[in-house]
Amino acid sequence: MAQTDNIKRKLAAILSADVQGYSQLMGDDEMATIRTLTTYRELMSSIIQEHSGRVVDSPGDNLLAEFSSAVDAVQCAVEVQTELAIRNAELPEDRQIHYRIGGNVGDVIVEDERVYRIYGDGVNIAARLESLADGGGICISGTVYDQIANKLDVAFEYQGEQTVKNIAKPIQVYRIHLEPLGAETRVHPVSTPEKTSALPDDPTRSGYGSLITLGLVIFVILGIGTFALKDWYPLISSPAFWNPPTLPLPDKPSIAVLPFINMSGHPEQEYFSDGITADIITDLSKVSGLFVIARNSSFVYKGRAVDVEHVGQTLGVRYILEGSVRRANDRVRINAQLLDATTGGHVWADRYGGEMQDIFALQDQVTLQIVQALQIKLTEGEQTSLTHHYTDNLEAYDLYLRGESYFWHLTKEANIQARQLFEQAISRDPQYPAAHAQLGFTYLMEWAFQWSQSPQTIQKARDISQKAVDLDESLPITHQVLGYIAVFQKQYEQGIAALERSITLNPNYADAYVWLGDTMNFVGEPRKALRLIQQAMRLNPHYPPRYLFALGHTYRILGRTEDAITVLRQSLARNPNLMPSRFQLAAAYSEAGLEEEARNQAAELLRMSPHYSVEQAKQTIPYKDPAVMDRYLTALRKAGLD
Repeated sequence: MAQTDNIKRKLAAILSADVQGYSQLMGDDEMATIRTLTTYRELMSSIIQEHSGRVVDSPGDNLLAEFSSAVDAVQCAVEVQTELAIRNAELPEDRQIHYRIGGNVGDVIVEDERVYRIYGDGVNIAARLESLADGGGICISGTVYDQIANKLDVAFEYQGEQTVKNIAKPIQVYRIHLEPLGAETRVHPVSTPEKTSALPDDPTRSGYGSLITLGLVIFVILGIGTFALKDWYPLISSPAFWNPPTLPLPDKPSIAVLPFINMSGHPEQEYFSDGITADIITDLSKVSGLFVIARNSSFVYKGRAVDVEHVGQTLGVRYILEGSVRRANDRVRINAQLLDATTGGHVWADRYGGEMQDIFALQDQVTLQIVQALQIKLTEGEQTSLTHHYTDNLEAYDLYLRGESYFWHLTKEANIQARQLFEQAISRDPQYPAAHAQLGFTYLMEWAFQWSQSPQTIQKARDISQKAVDLDESLPITHQVLGYIAVFQKQYEQGIAALERSITLNPNYADAYVWLGDTMNFVGEPRKALRLIQQAMRLNPHYPPRYLFALGHTYRILGRTEDAITVLRQSLARNPNLMPSRFQLAAAYSEAGLEEEARNQAAELLRMSPHYSVEQAKQTIPYKDPAVMDRYLTALRKAGLD
């Protein structure tokens, strides 16, 4: 085709997706299928954007997306299928919608950038690969495999050369395994690894099960301190195939607050309903007589139609709070209902409305009514803290909520946007301690994720967080940030005291338990670390990859190298950019004598951070015991870091 002003060629990574059995689904229940399809397509579009992709077309049950990177495209496809599998698990089998995805890298024709459509064999091959995939599965071409084979912790099964309609030459086809597999499976054809034990347990390791192999999750026995949960603990490998058991209830009233629905009619108001939800979770978490599921696990259910009993079983809680928020001009309305997850019955339901300036009072009403309904006796300090607000400036509060909505993406770009919004909130209210705390947190994340390796970054985090403490000592997150910073500055006693203070102020603060646990690794008490991480995982059952990092770190310090490798690989499968996991995995591979694997991890580290060195690790990693530090540095050198 001749090149014109409106037509050009380029190389692109393409994903093509369609619904398996779409016609039958529409015939069975057209409206239900459309509702679910609309929800799924919105989710897929969001994930595509997060991976720097672009939805090109989405007619009917089809979706076509374009990426500049094959790595981004495959990571996106895996995340899409993972998320859809979770959502399908909550639907009756006959109402589940399973997408097939095909991926290709090839030459495409772009016709008219204003309309933006792509054509050509590159697109056609992706569509043909989609037809070869199973429902919920992914097939990629050899051109994609060549780009990603040594860059992603996913496994492939070579399907041979396939002849497909309207494509002259046979195509090399690979099926992506969504299940977690051993390191040896990153070649073709795939071999099945043996099971590996890697579960949180007591130091004796007696009577515990094995981890996941090819999507099988086996659960183990453990004790979790005061909650006396001695007969359960899951370790997530892949959310796509996680089918958790019924969790025993804690020995105190337990609750999960699901994300309140934005009823404003404007998607840009989503941050506001999310912020209200997060505030209620935070307030309830301060009550020592309650067991409160962490925000991260509650927000897994955002945008889903859920079965309350199933959620209660999955999270191990008796009560579920759900609701909605409607914001219109200067008015706000909150609807809330408390449900008994063991029966599905209502405990109470109420609505709260008023002027926007009354938003804090409305939140207080919701929180206090929950406490009353559950017959929780508050201490004097808890009575004060439940109705304590950190600003009266509504504009500052709104900016703060916007900042939080970016912060929890935990990406470099989102961190920058969050920082700008927290700074704007502080400019509106210089005495706003929560905004100072979160601003300090952005600098800590920048340093912890190694987006910046400058000592000034972590010192700035400390200075800002200290100011937040000075403004209001009752803010748990500030003590958490200060504590972790102090540890990395090798002020161990001060750091531990601050982290323990954050837990005292918020007994349900899952992240603080994890950070205190990892601190125990640095000071030479990994068995204490294990118990604290277990506690965090129980409070946050849908725990993020950084929890797996902390657990893998613990296993390596304990000398459980095989378990450390398994867990750290899972952490990276869920977040390939989590550099602390790569450091620990490189060291674990070295200590296991797996030199090639160790060098691969070191090479990836240097790709992500070209100037990183063993000397830099020595300066930044705060192991208290010189022998433990020497062991770590020796392992990194064996992996190929200078």
